[in-house]
Amino acid sequence: MVLAAGRGTRLLPYTRHTPKPLFTLGGRPLLALILERLQQAGCREVMINTHHLHEQIEALVNEGDYRMALHTVHEPQILGTGGALRNVADYWSQGPLLVVNADIVSDIDLTALWACHCTEGHAVTMAMHHHPDFNNVAVDDDEFVTGFDAATATAPTTHPMAFTGIHVLSPRVLDFLPPSGPAHIIDAYARMLQAGLRIKAHVVRDHYWRDIGAPEAYREAACDAMVPAAFADAFARPPEGPVRCRPLQGDGSDRRWFRLQSGRHSLVMVDHGIRTQRDACLEVDAFVAIGRHLHARGVAVPRIHGYDTFAGLVFLEDLGDRHLQTVVQNAAVGEIGDRYREVIDRWRTMALAGAEGFDTAWTYQSAFYDRRLILQRECRYFLEAFVQGYLGLQVPYDHLAAEFDALADYTLAAAWNGFMHRDLQSRNIMLGPRGVCFIDFQGGRVGPLQYDLASLLIDPYVNLPHRLQADLLDYALRRLQRRCDVPPDLFRKGYAACTVTRGLQMLGAFAFLSRVKGKMHFAAHIPTALATLRHRLERLAPVLPLPDLTALVARISASQRITNKQGGLP
Repeated sequence: MVLAAGRGTRLLPYTRHTPKPLFTLGGRPLLALILERLQQAGCREVMINTHHLHEQIEALVNEGDYRMALHTVHEPQILGTGGALRNVADYWSQGPLLVVNADIVSDIDLTALWACHCTEGHAVTMAMHHHPDFNNVAVDDDEFVTGFDAATATAPTTHPMAFTGIHVLSPRVLDFLPPSGPAHIIDAYARMLQAGLRIKAHVVRDHYWRDIGAPEAYREAACDAMVPAAFADAFARPPEGPVRCRPLQGDGSDRRWFRLQSGRHSLVMVDHGIRTQRDACLEVDAFVAIGRHLHARGVAVPRIHGYDTFAGLVFLEDLGDRHLQTVVQNAAVGEIGDRYREVIDRWRTMALAGAEGFDTAWTYQSAFYDRRLILQRECRYFLEAFVQGYLGLQVPYDHLAAEFDALADYTLAAAWNGFMHRDLQSRNIMLGPRGVCFIDFQGGRVGPLQYDLASLLIDPYVNLPHRLQADLLDYALRRLQRRCDVPPDLFRKGYAACTVTRGLQMLGAFAFLSRVKGKMHFAAHIPTALATLRHRLERLAPVLPLPDLTALVARISASQRITNKQGGLP
């Protein structure tokens, strides 16, 4: 019997949309893995009790292809382990029953446990082990359970051990369960001990065991399940020896990054967190789908060696630690242009080849860089997060709405579309063994190529000289014209507009990340980003004057607000 009825309270909010037995390890539901192990152990018939989101569990059982007979038993009211066993008494009243919890990941030998029970002939055989976090069962020197309370477990004549959640029961147990209603099996076991029956402890060692009942425990189990396969995919063999896990510095998102090292081999793991919605396309889905697509199209992105989009874990080729930002800051003036020309060459491949076969269903924010995105995620973001939130200036959106509308219309009218990365700046460009590689592509969509080029050239992290920006724009246009018939005047107009929309987005992001997320280092880049926006508005003015926005940016630049805020936020 597989116990799968629990609500998964410790795993909230994730269990609101997915029952705990369907949490995945390496992309496969834990319940499916348990059923496979039972089948391999020789089980012929399995009962699965259900309650919370029972329809999902029933669907998995019905879709499976097993040589065993499977029965789901729905409990309108959760009965506990004892009540669940009584509820299916008709199935096992003539012989022993193997019981496993559906939230336990283990490689314990079930066949050996079953053989121990049948050979010893006791009413219950419990698989026991040493686990400091759960050692609350008393076991004597002869490996029999003597009690289930802390006092007994720590008595001088016993050894404290932990119950694995796996046990074999003989029908005699039914005599110690109430005839109906909820019941705890441990209470029944305690009554059996009082009645003089013996409970065998089948002690296991050198095994794997995890209870996935809490978020961090589930994450660790998911990682344990995936690391060997990821290393095997990357290096043609599993890790040789232990795998060391070291945190890496993150970015503006809430994701966590780690380097996994085994001998001379390493991978990078990115943790997006456990899935928060069952059916929506989330950031991790976009990361995997777009990343695999770009790599298949020959784009310079890290290869994905394993992923589980429910657990939120993705294992990547390790590109090292050299960002373009760091390289540029330490490079000679003449070397910077060469570096950027190499980046532009590889960006061209991403922009054009990445658009071929690109499925907009992979996107998690928006499928296209469209008017709504410009107005909401760039113009309004700038006004609400930066002007109002960060600076405390009461400038209503209506005051700038007409100019924002004009900017959006002009930008889209001059767009030359392809695959758009959306955040192509120096911290998202790595220089490793394979040369230039792009990361953080999960925000990709269909949009103007000019936007990514603007993101690259007006990047405040490196603050390229205006002359070099102009030269690199010319170079990028020449390289594009070798592959497509892009009109140069149209491309330059779109580029000029995108430098403004990108500038608005950057200031909104820096303000939000520093003020709301508490990532104060982003505030240091606000003065450069503001100066760039002012310059770009002036360059755009001959073809698209935006007087109110230009005046606001000039007023902010001339005031002491930005300078004063570098030492602290309001």
